[in-house]
Amino acid sequence: MADAAAYPDPEERRVTLSHPVVVLDLDDTLYLERDFARSGFAAVGRHLEETRGVSGYAEHCTRLLDEGHRGTVFDAALAAMGLAEVDVAPLVALYRGHAPEIALAPDALRLLGRIGARASAIITDGPAQTQGNKVSALGLYERIGKVILTGLLPEGCGKPHAMAYEMVEQWSGLPPAAHVYIADNAAKDFVTPRARGWTTVQILREGRIHACTPTSAAHAADHVVGTLDALLLD
Repeated sequence: MADAAAYPDPEERRVTLSHPVVVLDLDDTLYLERDFARSGFAAVGRHLEETRGVSGYAEHCTRLLDEGHRGTVFDAALAAMGLAEVDVAPLVALYRGHAPEIALAPDALRLLGRIGARASAIITDGPAQTQGNKVSALGLYERIGKVILTGLLPEGCGKPHAMAYEMVEQWSGLPPAAHVYIADNAAKDFVTPRARGWTTVQILREGRIHACTPTSAAHAADHVVGTLDALLLD
């Protein structure tokens, strides 16, 4: 679990937002990315049970994720089960392409209900099919005005590249100061919108995957909260 010791207590903060355009990140902002991982592990586990007659893969992967492993989870779980010879690439493809069983965090659901007539958008990094499946599973295509999957943009245009933020401004037709971006990962989420004149809010969820610590003052958000319920929409 990420260490929030360097931050002021986000649970004590309340932030009033009067911006007509609310822009949202996806992973660990509107739902827990850990839940997607567990859903994907379960899909791969079912595949291995059906094709190789082995069980327990999802449990191995979940344990490794909880211990802080990231890029080596699939290989490490296979090795622990004596399946090191299995080609990991099809398993990763299955994980990325599966229809996830995930749900909006309760405070995210409440925030979406409070956004009302404001324009809303999503900017999310990651493989386009994977992120699109998440948006669909969460029912967000029906609730969000503009969804930008940076995986569909030219290579190198994921966050913190300015393209996605420019696209939102073009879509809304409003000046940068009219926008607020709510996201989690200070390593990449806030530096560009802040430089453009957006207001930025970092959500530090319990159970998030990334440490989310800003790498410089320019990368830090304007506000930090522990729950989306702390955002007061004026």
